[in-house]
Amino acid sequence: MSEVVEQARREIAFCESVLAKGGLNVLTETLRDADGVTVWTHYPQGDVFDPETGAQWFYHSHAVDEPEAAIEHGHFHCFVRPEGADGPIHHLIAIGVDAYGRLVRLFTVNQWVVDDDWLDAEPTIGLLDRFDVHMSRPSYLVNRWLTGVIAAHEGEIVALIRERDVRLAEHDTDVRQDRAVEVISELRLR
Repeated sequence: MSEVVEQARREIAFCESVLAKGGLNVLTETLRDADGVTVWTHYPQGDVFDPETGAQWFYHSHAVDEPEAAIEHGHFHCFVRPEGADGPIHHLIAIGVDAYGRLVRLFTVNQWVVDDDWLDAEPTIGLLDRFDVHMSRPSYLVNRWLTGVIAAHEGEIVALIRERDVRLAEHDTDVRQDRAVEVISELRLR
């Protein structure tokens, strides 16, 4: 295992242990300033954006009657804006967590889901190292946890992004706006 992956795993464990000391986890910490949780609403409001790296993320939860809601409370959508806040936005990966903030899956989504500026697999993969959030708000620990998850699982994420493009290429038409196709590739971790 590479030193980068080992360091990322240590950072994930550190963030989780510091939060646990206060009876918290990445999910409760993400939602701490919310008056209530409304499904499909972005938390935190306005998303998190690091102007230095272009990394951006938000969290949203599922409706309880959705099939994945039994296992996954919701997920973090992770992006990079390589040209800054006003430039194009590129979705990297979604990180699903359960109601206790534990990592349950990694997955890619179709373009219509996040309405990003589409990049094929290799340019998207080239942006993974840019997802590095050093912001104090809404939570430094959640920001570092997300950064750690992407670094620790970079190999799996690369495979998921490549699988995304292979699956999309199997369609005869441009499927990126087809609302019947939402999740393209996924890796269940629990």
